[in-house]
Amino acid sequence: MKPFLKWAGNKYAILDRVQEVLPAGNRLVEPFAGSGAVFLNTDYAQALLADSNADLISLYKLLQLQGDEFIAYCRTFFTGEHNHAERYYALREEFNRTQDRRRKAALFLYLNRHGYNGLCRYNAKGGFNVPFGRYAKPYFPEKEMKAFHRKAAHAEFRVADFREVVRDARAGDVVYCDPPYVPLSSTANFTSYHTGGFGSREQNDLARMAELLSARGIPVLISNHDTDVTLVAYRHASSLVKLNVRRMISCNASNRKKAKELLALFKAA
Repeated sequence: MKPFLKWAGNKYAILDRVQEVLPAGNRLVEPFAGSGAVFLNTDYAQALLADSNADLISLYKLLQLQGDEFIAYCRTFFTGEHNHAERYYALREEFNRTQDRRRKAALFLYLNRHGYNGLCRYNAKGGFNVPFGRYAKPYFPEKEMKAFHRKAAHAEFRVADFREVVRDARAGDVVYCDPPYVPLSSTANFTSYHTGGFGSREQNDLARMAELLSARGIPVLISNHDTDVTLVAYRHASSLVKLNVRRMISCNASNRKKAKELLALFKAA
């Protein structure tokens, strides 16, 4: 089941590997919701999806609550008159100004599908600033949105920092974390999709929390780049699965390389 949003680093391409490692449980907890690819393709009875990006979670909540009505509203933005640069930038400006929750959520989907490369990026003032993508006919993901709506019937969506989310984990939960990745080099970092950033302190906090949760019998799976930094941070993991992922890591098409990733499972023996 594909996510309805374009999302850098989404796990749809390696779902089979993630599914192999994720333990069984009653509730899936994802502190970094992203596109929801893992949520959509696992069979936990319940789910808690959280993210620090309020625009993303607002969209998920509107789709969860309004279903077909909201999907039909979103479709009105996927017409030829909206698919040119002047209109895109006008709607982007409206998205950054409006207080209308429903319209803002629909515009978030519009920007995701019409913006360059499906990026989600904000400036220092919190304004969405991805340029126009110049696609001939952006795809409207009606089928994927309907599937998400059905799956969301047993899910909770929350705007929250990952620390707050993992503190609420309980027995029977399985925690999957797909944080902003550790950069492969000092020049390979990219702007966060929210304004808070995610640096070495946050990476280490996440690893430490995974250790604490696993000691309480709550398994945690973290995905990240395979680097010296992550190998040190995840040195107490019960297992490390290394992957050769086809995802490209450079925006420069002439200088693209494949990135190595890993899955670190923290689980009590």
